[in-house]
Amino acid sequence: MKNLWAPWREEYVKKVDKFEGCFLCHYLERKDKLENLILHRGRHSFIVLNRYPYNNGHIMIAPFRHIGNFEDLKEEEIKEIFLLAKKIIPVLKRVYQPHGFNLGINLGRCAGAGLVDHFHLHIVPRWDGDTNYMPVTGGTKVIPEALEKSYRKIKYEIRNTKL
Repeated sequence: MKNLWAPWREEYVKKVDKFEGCFLCHYLERKDKLENLILHRGRHSFIVLNRYPYNNGHIMIAPFRHIGNFEDLKEEEIKEIFLLAKKIIPVLKRVYQPHGFNLGINLGRCAGAGLVDHFHLHIVPRWDGDTNYMPVTGGTKVIPEALEKSYRKIKYEIRNTKL
């Protein structure tokens, strides 16, 4: 058996936020820094790096309002969420050069939502061959880039883009 050595993850595992309630609302209460992973705030919604990514560059876009039902979103929230998606995809293309993207909305726990009470859109960069035996045989997904590095790279590119 071979070991997957990732000592930088120790700090990450120890820093997992300990709080009650909605982590998106919790992040919104803080300043936009590395600790809360917020990459951009719009007028009605924001972009945040996923703390538990499927791949490097996995982000979420969510409204400021704590609302779980898609049908209860206001028109301006829906418009901004999807306009931000349209604008952040080229940013992710420049940073990561992916071959494609998954855009996903999970409504309800049975549909895969880990956070059911605060609507959010996932954007996951994908590469040909980015799936392998690790998740199937080892129950482990390998994310090669530290969150801190992902945050800095994406944030830098956002600053140089009119988002």
